[in-house]
Amino acid sequence: MEAAKIVATLTRTVGDIGLAEDLAQEALVDALTQWPSGGVPRNPGAWLTTVAKRKAIDHWRRQDNLDAKYAAMAREMEDHVHDAWDPDRIDDDVLRLIFMSTHPTLSRENQIALTLRVVGGLTTEEIARAFLVPKSTVAQRIVRAKKTLAGVPFEVPDRSDFPTRLSAVLSVIYLVFNEGYSASSGRQWIRDELCFEALRLGRILAALTSDEAEVLGLVALMEFQSSRLRARTDRDGTPILLHDQNRAAWDRAQIQRGVDALQRTSDVLHRKGIGWGYYSLQAALAECHAVAATYADTDWARIVSLYDALLRLAPSPVVELNRAIAVAMADPVGGPTAALATVDAITGLDGTHLVPSVRGELLVRMRRVEEAAAEFDVAAELTDNDREREVLRDKARRARQE
Repeated sequence: MEAAKIVATLTRTVGDIGLAEDLAQEALVDALTQWPSGGVPRNPGAWLTTVAKRKAIDHWRRQDNLDAKYAAMAREMEDHVHDAWDPDRIDDDVLRLIFMSTHPTLSRENQIALTLRVVGGLTTEEIARAFLVPKSTVAQRIVRAKKTLAGVPFEVPDRSDFPTRLSAVLSVIYLVFNEGYSASSGRQWIRDELCFEALRLGRILAALTSDEAEVLGLVALMEFQSSRLRARTDRDGTPILLHDQNRAAWDRAQIQRGVDALQRTSDVLHRKGIGWGYYSLQAALAECHAVAATYADTDWARIVSLYDALLRLAPSPVVELNRAIAVAMADPVGGPTAALATVDAITGLDGTHLVPSVRGELLVRMRRVEEAAAEFDVAAELTDNDREREVLRDKARRARQE
């Protein structure tokens, strides 16, 4: 939970992301050795950071050719090694680490892979699944990025440099949130700590860039989606799908924050005379669900039109898939048939559970229940998330009972 903050602090101190990660891991090994017998300290993050700083000093002292700069840095660190844990400063360090990791000397792919690994704490496998590329490719991107950034100043760029990095920063925050909202693997369907961290970073960024519509749009999107977190699982972590959720459990204050952020987005777009962007359009989609009193009251026709706009702006097979679902919901009679034809024409999602799970839903609506059950079975075998697998198998069972 403290990993991003600790690595961020160490990176600011030692100026090397790779070394900072190594020091943090060494401190964690010490914790695993000492805490079982000595007890967990009152402030674990401060303890880990202090130990890691001491290890940095030892690391420099072991070098054969220790120059004056490193000696001075070691003395300064030694003087301040017991400084109080400062959450505000650490928060800023995490944001600095994101901007540093999205340095323009790196390719877009390397920027995002490195930041998801270091800041988001995602595994190489999780990042690979997010981009539908081999694990080895992601690992190589991360190694190359760390080598490129060795010695790069640990700082937030001037506002004039924001446009060259902001898009990558937003992508990272968005992908971290998505992994938290629907975990790609493991026993948990939701990793709420990732959602909360992404939202926290988005809010900080929005305060720094209040005139950036896409920043506001992403914050609005995360506010809307986070408002439903408590209602998305039951007490034992079993997923509850949207149409079955208790809307009284949705966080209305958070929904209102989303509405306000989306209104600010609209105001900025109007003032600048520009169109809606990728994140603001998704926020508008999320708002349709958040403000509907019941599932039946959802404005599916508006959702279809918003997906049309999103496809024109940023075409992708996932957006096409989501639009097909909306088409089926907007027209219960002919919609499922039209949606199925769309889904069958989608390419680029081979080997994922997404297409068969959607085909199953559409086939259920068309009363082709045996085919639907078979699709759910296929989807269950393809997903890496245990909870989602349980949901898909349950759908297959219920389809066969109809």
